[in-house]
Amino acid sequence: MTIKRTLQTSMTAAAILVGGAVASTPAYAQQAQNEEPPATFAADEMTHDKELGTITARGHVEVNHGERTLLADAISYNQTSDTIRATGNVALHQPSGDILFADVMEITGDLKSGLIEDLLAVMADRSRFAASKATLANDETLTMDRVIYSRCEACKDDPSRPLLWQLKAVKVVHDRKNKVIKYTDAWLEVAGVPVLYTPYMSFPDPTVKRKSGFLTPSMGGSGSMGMVMRTPYFYAIDEHSDVTVTPILTSSEGVALAGDYRELFTKGEITADASVAYTANSEAFGHIKSEARFDIDRTWRWGADINRSSSDTYMRRYGFGSEDTLTSKLYVEGFRGHNYASVSTMAFQGLRSDDDQRTTPLVLPTAQFNYQGNSDKYGAYNTLDLDVAMLTRDQGADSTRISVKPSWNITHVAPKGDIYKLRATMGLDFFHTQDLAAPASRGNTYNGAALRVYPELAFDWSWPLARRGDNVTEVIEPIGQIIVSPYGGNSYKMANEDSQDFDFNDANLFSANRFTGFDRVESGPRANYGLKWSVVGDGGGSTSVLFGQSYRLSNDDTFQAGSGLEDNFSDYVGKIQVSPGAYLDLMYRTRIDKDTLDFRRNEVGLSGNYSVINYSTNYVFFDRQEGSEYEGRKEISYSIGGKIDDNWRTTFSGVRDLSQSGGQRSTRLSLVYDDECLTFDTSINRTFYLDREVKPTDAIMFRVVFKTLGEAATSVDASY
Repeated sequence: MTIKRTLQTSMTAAAILVGGAVASTPAYAQQAQNEEPPATFAADEMTHDKELGTITARGHVEVNHGERTLLADAISYNQTSDTIRATGNVALHQPSGDILFADVMEITGDLKSGLIEDLLAVMADRSRFAASKATLANDETLTMDRVIYSRCEACKDDPSRPLLWQLKAVKVVHDRKNKVIKYTDAWLEVAGVPVLYTPYMSFPDPTVKRKSGFLTPSMGGSGSMGMVMRTPYFYAIDEHSDVTVTPILTSSEGVALAGDYRELFTKGEITADASVAYTANSEAFGHIKSEARFDIDRTWRWGADINRSSSDTYMRRYGFGSEDTLTSKLYVEGFRGHNYASVSTMAFQGLRSDDDQRTTPLVLPTAQFNYQGNSDKYGAYNTLDLDVAMLTRDQGADSTRISVKPSWNITHVAPKGDIYKLRATMGLDFFHTQDLAAPASRGNTYNGAALRVYPELAFDWSWPLARRGDNVTEVIEPIGQIIVSPYGGNSYKMANEDSQDFDFNDANLFSANRFTGFDRVESGPRANYGLKWSVVGDGGGSTSVLFGQSYRLSNDDTFQAGSGLEDNFSDYVGKIQVSPGAYLDLMYRTRIDKDTLDFRRNEVGLSGNYSVINYSTNYVFFDRQEGSEYEGRKEISYSIGGKIDDNWRTTFSGVRDLSQSGGQRSTRLSLVYDDECLTFDTSINRTFYLDREVKPTDAIMFRVVFKTLGEAATSVDASY
């Protein structure tokens, strides 16, 4: 009997299929009804042979069983053996997202077990297996013979061209229950050329996010350490934590062991990097860099950072970081509305050649509280800033400071659009010091207390005037500020811990106190004034200019020579920002001497992209300020790169010190290839940094990432 059915009558065809299964295999039918919904199918044409117990379907055949779907040009279902033979454009869609393609497939009625000829398996991550034949067992194990695996796609212009990389194996077993893929007698080919053989290897399947095992080792060379080999092992402790342990073998500097630990909690996380090294000279070194963050409730959280190194140059020598200072910190902080509070303790370790740990302070503790009240009907609101800092040293001054600063603020916008702001503050600062450096006339050191009462009244005014032109909006805004406060307030009895250095520029032109901390204040009546002009195009381009100056009635000897604020009239400061489009972003910041009109500071930043080219450069120049611990700076950094084609890109960058005693600081050239299956990254670096055991170095790095398979990396550097 021949019955023709369309896709719209698939449920009728399904009833025939299930009815036949019930008659011939009642036990299986009962199990299917209890555990999974019955199979359904649709086809253009169906034939049912009751004598042989077979159902044949042709034309756009689709069989559905639970989360599995079988597509084919034709199928033959044997009710007695509960098997399906599918032919022509066969595709089996599995719950994992994998799709098995074949010309011929014999599979059980539940679509879980079968034999497959000329298999092409497309995995959930888009990688592919091709095998001459394969066996699927209970949807848990897929065994493939004579296998080719790759993430690469065939060349569209020349499909016969060898894949960029592929892995050939005599046998591959995909153990879906344990989520691992095992290879036997495998060759790695790159562009058709065999480059690596292994009798056995295994990888997690694409569904695995984390799995314990050895990561790809790396080898390299160093002028100071000789040959270097790293063999990392990743261990997934549980679903929320893992550790990576990396033995490091060197031919010149002994052995080292590095470890990375991560753990994620419901309300926080912990990360830690640590190492220990035992050198050829029987010396032991080590470091730790760790961070913990935890929420206490919706308002409060606490954190801890532990960062220490056994020597100044150890981390740079072994490639664990290039920081100048390591900061360890334990703190608790809270946020609520506009308010903030924190208490912390900090320890510092300087890693520069001129750092002396004996004079480095230990902060025990520092506390902050910032409060901002709600505005009243006139727009006025109150604020309160509280800051406490206690510092101690092995050598040098011990100091304690308590600062309280309440203020009252109001803002008013006049009918013509001019904006007025009035702020009244009362600063109270209490200092207590031991062994504080003092003028020779005062005995060279001071032990005792000091109190600073510092009232201040500040009035700000600005009037933004806008004009609409053709496709642009232009705004010109005069800005003025008057600040009244008493003279003095910066006694030698008050330790200066947080206000030792500052930079007068456009960013703090209208700041009431240009010092970055609480220990020093600006004094006396003064005024700040400037003009801001900007134009914004409808297409997104913009240009802005700010230029201004500061004036004080009397000199403030708190500011050192060269700061730009040591006289009544300050230097001029300004900034220009030009961004006509994505291809150009120009920023120029300057400080000009008020008397000679010499440029005391210049900073130029230029970046953008044009077509496939992107570029950036930054030039900085400023003089050394008298009394500052920082030297002047004259430096340029640059970077230019772009896409060579759809897959290749390159970048060249460097930093050069333009001072008389300077020179090139670093240079880097990189070349990267990236496509759907492979990333190749190579770079040449030259650093001219010199610090005791750390010498100027030339380094070459190669890194190849076979996507979905693994990566290999090597580097060679030579010190001179």
